[in-house]
Amino acid sequence: MSTHNQELEALLVAESITITDNRSGESMEIPIVNGGVSAEEWAKLLPGIWFFDPAFMSTAACESAITYLDGDAGILRYRGYPIEELAERSTYLEVAYLLLNGELPNEAQFSEWKHDVTYHTFIHENVRKRFLEGFHYDAHPMGMLVSAVAALSTFYLDAKDIFDPESRNKQIIRLIAKMPTLAAAAHRFSVGMPFVYPDNTLDFAPNFLSMLWKVAEPHYEADPVLARALDILFILHADHEQNCSTTAMRVVGSSHSDPYSATAAAAAALYGPRHGGANEAVIRMLTEIGSVENVPDFIATVKAGTSGQRLQGFGHRVYKSYDPRAKIIKRTADEVFAVTGKNPLLDIALKLEEIALNDEYFTSRKLYPNVDFYSGLIYQAMGFPLEMFPVLFAIPRTAGWLAHWQEMLDQESKIARPRQLYIGPEPRAYTPIDAR
Repeated sequence: MSTHNQELEALLVAESITITDNRSGESMEIPIVNGGVSAEEWAKLLPGIWFFDPAFMSTAACESAITYLDGDAGILRYRGYPIEELAERSTYLEVAYLLLNGELPNEAQFSEWKHDVTYHTFIHENVRKRFLEGFHYDAHPMGMLVSAVAALSTFYLDAKDIFDPESRNKQIIRLIAKMPTLAAAAHRFSVGMPFVYPDNTLDFAPNFLSMLWKVAEPHYEADPVLARALDILFILHADHEQNCSTTAMRVVGSSHSDPYSATAAAAAALYGPRHGGANEAVIRMLTEIGSVENVPDFIATVKAGTSGQRLQGFGHRVYKSYDPRAKIIKRTADEVFAVTGKNPLLDIALKLEEIALNDEYFTSRKLYPNVDFYSGLIYQAMGFPLEMFPVLFAIPRTAGWLAHWQEMLDQESKIARPRQLYIGPEPRAYTPIDAR
């Protein structure tokens, strides 16, 4: 055997694990591929023995080329591009194209993409008049958005042709384009203001702000600093690997549901306070603290662990160092506050961060600020009510959801069907009701 082949064989052996069934003494070597081992190979030696992994803490349910995330090193990349570079130099629409197509667009491709998204922003009048306006006056904007997205499947019957490339692309464009319109409509309804139609002379973020805030002026001009800040936040929220809502998108999509129904399922997952409501929890925490002087006592309460109080906006399921998105948002916050005036809660947030980052209790537990810690402060300074926070999350994440949905279909993935470990009663006979 040549030296090269010996080295190759040694490398292959090193990149593998050996499992042994102690009941039979049988062993099997399984290769490690892309940082994972095949459960299918595992099952050859141990049929009927399942991995017990609540919340999928250590399970990779798919292969994906969309987003790379290294939580220990604090790295986030879309299609190989560092999030820091995209946030500084790109736009949300360009990033959406990248997520969906795998490459950044050239000028001609971007021009066509931007035109298509811009001219699909309008929603069917029946969606607004007969559906959105039928909600109770105090309906939550996110509940309205989830329902409206699902309802779109009844307006675009061709959406069920998920393996027709032209139809699929049309639905992707429609969803990305109409999400801000539906979001703005939900907000306007919740505050008793009339619907504002899209202005196709405006870019993506300014158009959304126009639909939100326009009152009587013939043409709304968004502050460019605020519009750019919103675009950056959209970039940062566009995708984040296999989170709860993206997993919901893939699971529902694996049944070959239409993209509107799958997106509605993803948005419903995002609606939960543990996911899309996390930055709202930060604002409530900062408001409850009340002043900088109260921060040390609050920190002491968190560390004591007796009141169930948590330090919201710190720590992450994946990140074990400073969330790279949080650093970008912190810089963006300064630019926003220069226009809107400083959010009075900012000083409390800064003091919290200062103390926590210098306290062994938090650093030893790898509790660092995440994307939610500062994003809520920016949204609040821009005038968004707390109820809109998950809606603002759903708008950009739609591109990521659809990228994963499309990838999942192209991989010819099987329908999602995890196994369980049964812990219920053993077989027992039915007892008639009069004998129980």
